[in-house]
Amino acid sequence: MPFGYASPEQIMRDKADYARKGIARGRSVVVLQYVDGILFVAPNPSRALHKISEIYDRIGFAAVGRYNEFEELRLGGIRYADINGYTYDRSDVTGRGLANLYASNLGRIFTESIKSLEVEVVVAEVGDTPDGDAIYRLTFDGSVFDEHGFAAMGGQADAVAGRLKERYRESMSLADALEVALAALTEPGGERPPVGQLEVAVLDRNREHRKFVRLTGARLERLLARTTSSATPPATPPATPPATPPAESDSEPPATPPATPPTTPPAAPPTGPPTGPEGDVDDGSGPL
Repeated sequence: MPFGYASPEQIMRDKADYARKGIARGRSVVVLQYVDGILFVAPNPSRALHKISEIYDRIGFAAVGRYNEFEELRLGGIRYADINGYTYDRSDVTGRGLANLYASNLGRIFTESIKSLEVEVVVAEVGDTPDGDAIYRLTFDGSVFDEHGFAAMGGQADAVAGRLKERYRESMSLADALEVALAALTEPGGERPPVGQLEVAVLDRNREHRKFVRLTGARLERLLARTTSSATPPATPPATPPATPPAESDSEPPATPPATPPTTPPAAPPTGPPTGPEGDVDDGSGPL
C-alpha cells in the first residue's frame, strides 16, 4: 500500500489519467454501420496481433490499448458466449449481454486494483435489419455507451469522431463506408495507411450463420480502388470564352476596289529547232 493518505477521489482521478494516457498512445479504431451490416477499420501493421475479432455468430469485437489486457477480455467473452450458447440457445447470446459482462469486469478491476486496465472496447452485434444493429463502447472504468451509427476510440478519438460525424450518413454502401472510415482516420493533410497496414472486417447480415468476415488481399484492394475512383472528381475541360463579335461602327468603311491581277506578256515562240532532254537537236529520226 502506498505511504501517506490520498482521498478516494484523487486515487480514482489518478487511475483514470493513467488509463487515458495509455489508450491515447495507441492508434484509433473506427466502427460504423453500412447498409448490409457493420464495418470495422483499424490501422494495424501487425499481421498476427489483431485488434478486431469475432466473438460469436453475430457479434464482433474491437479494442485499443494494451494487447495482453484486451486479448484476455476477448478470450473471456468467447468462453462466455460458447457456454451460454451451448447451455441454452445460440440466440440467447447477445451483444448487450456481452457488454454487461465486460462492464462488470472493467468496473471491478478499476475500483479494486491498484492499476486499471489500459483498454477501450467496442462490442457490435448485427441484426436482421439495420434497426437491429447495436454498437456498445466500453471504457476502462466500466462505463457503457450505446452508440448510434458509428464509434471511434483510441488515439485522437475526439478528432476522429468529429470527422466521422461530418461524413457519416445512413444506408451507405460498403465502399462508401470504407471511404468515410479512412477519411476519418487520416489527419488533415496526411497520407492514408497502405493496404498492408489496414485491418478491415465486417459483420455482414446477408451471410449465412457466421456473419463475421475479414476483408484482405484482392477484395480489399478492389474496395480501396473503388473508393479512390469515387473520391476523385472527373476532369472537366477548360471553359472556352465565347467569341466576341466585332464592334459595330456607325459609319461603313470605304469600299476597297478589287485588286487587279498583274498582266503577263505572252511568251515568244521558239526560234530554233526543239531540243531533247540532254539538249541535242531532235530531227525526227530517233525511235518512238
